[in-house]
Amino acid sequence: MLFKKSEMKFSGRSKERFTMGFIMPLSILIANRGEIAIRIARSLIENGFKPLGVYEPEDKESLHRKYMVEDAEVSSYLNIREIVQVAVELGADGVHPGYGFLSENPEFAREVARKNIVFIGPPPNVMALAGDKIASKIYAERLEIPTLPWVEVKNSEDVLEFAKTHGYPLIVKAAGGGGGRGTRIIRSEKEVESAVKIARIEAEKAFKDPRLYVEPYIEEAKHIEVQILGDGDNVVHLYERECSIQRKFQKIIEEAPSPSITDKEREKLLEYAVTLAKGLKYVNAGTVEFLFDVKNREFYFMEINARLQVEHPVTEMITRKDIVRKQVEIAFYSILDLKQNNITREGHAIEARIYAENPITMEPSPGTIRKYYEPNGPGLRVDSGVTEGVYVSSKYDPMISKVIAWGVDRKMALNRLIRALNEYLIEGIATNIPLVKQLITSPEFIDASYTTSLFEKQMPVISNRILDEAKLHAITISTLIEYDDKGAKNYASKSSLIENVLKSERVSSIKRHAWYYYVNLKGMIERSYVAKRRKEEKKSHR
Repeated sequence: MLFKKSEMKFSGRSKERFTMGFIMPLSILIANRGEIAIRIARSLIENGFKPLGVYEPEDKESLHRKYMVEDAEVSSYLNIREIVQVAVELGADGVHPGYGFLSENPEFAREVARKNIVFIGPPPNVMALAGDKIASKIYAERLEIPTLPWVEVKNSEDVLEFAKTHGYPLIVKAAGGGGGRGTRIIRSEKEVESAVKIARIEAEKAFKDPRLYVEPYIEEAKHIEVQILGDGDNVVHLYERECSIQRKFQKIIEEAPSPSITDKEREKLLEYAVTLAKGLKYVNAGTVEFLFDVKNREFYFMEINARLQVEHPVTEMITRKDIVRKQVEIAFYSILDLKQNNITREGHAIEARIYAENPITMEPSPGTIRKYYEPNGPGLRVDSGVTEGVYVSSKYDPMISKVIAWGVDRKMALNRLIRALNEYLIEGIATNIPLVKQLITSPEFIDASYTTSLFEKQMPVISNRILDEAKLHAITISTLIEYDDKGAKNYASKSSLIENVLKSERVSSIKRHAWYYYVNLKGMIERSYVAKRRKEEKKSHR
């Protein structure tokens, strides 16, 4: 990107890059790892910036290092001093924190600024308000944005007193952070003491902030968030995303726009979000998050996330706006070149997070990826942090990639996502792909009636379906091991082999280049099995 001096404002070290009327390429340190580090690096490269990176010793062979012009080892992605020192030594003009780790840490943003380096994110004071869930609720109430009734919890008695007015179920949450940590649902009086105790311990450990608050727990609610961008004066929205498919308050599937609200409800939601952001004179990217009570059709403010979100690609797909690019432009040039009436949305997008974990037990699945093939084709995007030969560690969050599908409507986007998940090949570790497929093909997802409670309610059924599918795959693979094509049709009679194959290490050693035989044998076995069952049923009816 080349700009004339008269066209842009400059801040921090970017002034030093002006030479002969042009800007030399700016260097930006990405203080993160994995798929988000790669996603940010790609955008920087496309727009003429130089990506710099950091890595922990365990990430020495990580894929994200290949995208950096220069990088340096740090002891931890949470070590502010070391990361800022790397930024100085590598000559970074800016620092992008990505999400997670230090992305919402005001002290990190302050330390970056002290070194005359541009922090690509909201200013520390806004970050501090957003990170304090109690303070942000108070602020929203001042602007007459609806919130659920709540009270700060100093001890168990506060919850018991709150329950006298609002009843059960209730939910206790950490004031200093989110992501499900420091959160407990309380369904009866006998659960109060232990829930408060555990939530406080988790909050202290995760956020170094033991404060809690309690509010009513809405059983049938949707989680809907609004993407915002601002430069302090100009604030715009990029419409909303629905994030109601969650496990332990962690999102799994997101889509944009929300298929669950009317245009009138959408207008109200977007107005709430922009009002709050304008009141804060919001700078850079963030989200304003709401609970939507399905029963009374009302929105309630939850929190502000003052950073780039994991699910930002679905918004990029429907608006055709590069949110990372806008973050950089706002940070360096102090201006957002978007007006609300020029932002439109087109089609529908759905994102699925791919985790390295057992799809039934949800336990992490560390290991080396032996085979890796990403889906592609019209309307698909894969943001990944892995490839063949990469070791996936249990030290970090188990999310290894995101699959995003776009379509002219929701049905097309969903069909493309299903196709993509069927094409996705990851060998060497277990993933949640079977789980995701079951979720997005459930009647509740298809008709968009799902709520945040869908996962817990449907998990027993989904687990059984996954096991049935695993058995079918085992039959197919074991046939491939034991028989040639001609002998496959006789396999149905050897049902005892199923359990043996499920326990056999040979299954994991089968190479996926036998896909052609896999598909054909699967069809052959299914037809043979059905024919045999019908034959047996006819005999029993005689």
